Amino acid sequence: MLTSLKYDQNFLQVSFQCILKEITFKSLILIPYIIIMKKFDLSVLDLAPVKQDKTIHDTFNDSLDLARATEKLGYKRFWLAEHHNMASIASSATSVLIGFIANGTEKIRVGSGGIMLPNHSSLVIAEQFGTLDSLFPGRIDLGVGRAPGTDGLTAKALGRNPLNINQHFPKQIAELQQYFSSENASSAVRAIPGEGCDIPIYVLGSSTDSAWLAAEFGLPYAFAGHFAPEMMAIAFELYRENYRPSARFPKPYVIACVNGIAAESDAEAKKLSTTLYQAFINIIRNDRKPYAKPVDDMDEIWNPMEKAHVMNMLRYSFIGSINSVTEQMKQFQNLFQVDEMMITSHIYEHHARVESYRIFRAASEVLMSNNTQKVS
Repeated sequence: MLTSLKYDQNFLQVSFQCILKEITFKSLILIPYIIIMKKFDLSVLDLAPVKQDKTIHDTFNDSLDLARATEKLGYKRFWLAEHHNMASIASSATSVLIGFIANGTEKIRVGSGGIMLPNHSSLVIAEQFGTLDSLFPGRIDLGVGRAPGTDGLTAKALGRNPLNINQHFPKQIAELQQYFSSENASSAVRAIPGEGCDIPIYVLGSSTDSAWLAAEFGLPYAFAGHFAPEMMAIAFELYRENYRPSARFPKPYVIACVNGIAAESDAEAKKLSTTLYQAFINIIRNDRKPYAKPVDDMDEIWNPMEKAHVMNMLRYSFIGSINSVTEQMKQFQNLFQVDEMMITSHIYEHHARVESYRIFRAASEVLMSNNTQKVS
């Protein structure tokens, strides 16, 4: 495994490179030059949001409807995230919900963004996702993370041992790979279903530790920029520079998860975004109640310190009309050159949420149709 010494030797160098990259991007360049934007796919991260005055049954039906809508729009994948003991999120039984979504759609990839692996036995996850892949061949993704997806007390109830997670998580990834391999047929412990299944594993993270791990295993890397943006630039740089090609993934593959709220006008999108802001205020205040309806004035809810904290956490959020989000996506992609943008939309009204994803798809098509820009 990668050592902390290696991390220390490279961290300052990569940090400096990332700082220069952002300065270059933001500075005025006197000599015109050409930027060729890397083409990217669009995907969905759904937290199965529970809303005030709505039921969890409504939540699941809305998630399925959103999956069907984004499938028709050409989104690549639809991921669900494991969380526990949160009144605002209903995706705790992630594998079950993945089956529900996959059964109600036809071709969009469905998976976890992610399964919090230290909450589970590696064998059980291999069997669950082997079952899903057997039911829906070629459509299931397994994204894994090491965070608990909950508070400390609930993490303890899940059986996590915080003393060995850093050592155990890489071991669990290796165990999954072993259980999924056909060569495991001669092992005393086998995952059935699971053995021989073609299930790609993605490493999720919000820090540089996960970047090292994904690079070492030669696996795709998804970063949680929608709530932990501070280390994203450095994590991507570390991942790409230290990537060890694997048989399945000879090149690094980067997914950036970001918040996205699009509407007909900037003003409408700004109001819709107050549901997102309220959700994060509730996290800061440890008051994780169901998602609230949008409001006219957030200053009646948060104080200046809370506002600054929330806006920092949400710095990689695309909010506005199609023209605004197109420009925001362009700037983001010019800076990070990701392979895939995964959009999560905290919008109270379901129809507005579906419309937001339609606008983002249209914005991406505008960018991809004209991805060479002269900058002066």
